[in-house]
Amino acid sequence: MQIKEAADRLGITERMLRHYEQSGLMETGRADNGYRSYDAADLRRAARIRDLIATGFSTREIRAMAACLSDEGDGPCEGGIPQLLGKLEQIERLRADLDAKRDAVHARLATLRAALSEDA
Repeated sequence: MQIKEAADRLGITERMLRHYEQSGLMETGRADNGYRSYDAADLRRAARIRDLIATGFSTREIRAMAACLSDEGDGPCEGGIPQLLGKLEQIERLRADLDAKRDAVHARLATLRAALSEDA
């Protein structure tokens, strides 16, 4: 299938599919007319890339997991586990930081409300 149909099936733009290829995340076949041609394996790989990007992975991080993106092999790819665990730790740190900021805003808000109620 051509790029437009592939992008529509994946729910992404044609530009994103081109970006995946330009970033070295996937190699796309070409039809006789030179247009990109996507098969079912390409769609599965692009869907995995799309999902990893949606969870916060950069294209550089995804490139390091390239072996885990293909249909080749005999099952799940253990090579992706360290990267996934690392991303999970990063998300947990970000979440803890956001929780601390939220708590600080709540505390400041409570202080301001208390001060305003004393003035009334």
